[in-house]
Amino acid sequence: CARYNEISIAARLARFRPPARHVQHLWRPCILAVALWATAAAASAQDTREVERLFRGGDTAQALRRADELIAQRPRDAAMRFQRGVMLSELKRTADAVDAFTRMTEDFPDLPEPYNNLAVLQAAQGQIDRARELLEAALRHDPAYLTAHENLGDVYVRLALRAYERAAPGGRAEPTLQRKLRLARELTNPRP
Repeated sequence: CARYNEISIAARLARFRPPARHVQHLWRPCILAVALWATAAAASAQDTREVERLFRGGDTAQALRRADELIAQRPRDAAMRFQRGVMLSELKRTADAVDAFTRMTEDFPDLPEPYNNLAVLQAAQGQIDRARELLEAALRHDPAYLTAHENLGDVYVRLALRAYERAAPGGRAEPTLQRKLRLARELTNPRP
């Protein structure tokens, strides 16, 4: 989700030119804040890797405990909160994952990934219209987000299938509509 680019932060600090002597005292707090932010970003990335390692290693309970501890320490850590939501999704704890991603859309409204993942969960529960709204929100925040585009395409196919089925009550339909129904069903239920 929110990846920290430690290299660009370090590069910016390396290119930093101290201000004139008479205003240096004003810049010291800013320099300190940037340095602290860079340190926190590096720590967050390391913690995220640790939790991912625990989870992928099969220690899912410990991974969730560690994620919860880290989130309690740093509630604004979007990467950790996102990872926690993904872990909950993979553990089939759908209600908890929906809650986690919903809270992220409220706390970090500009991040597209929580909208996308929430949309996937909503679509799996049959809430296709809600999934469409969430994917459109994700794309408003990042129009180049390819995964959201693909998921929105899948949602549109399911919406099309629903419309075609309504147009053919009782299975009676003209040959053109039957062909559209067949194609939409193939797209929504691909063969392995």
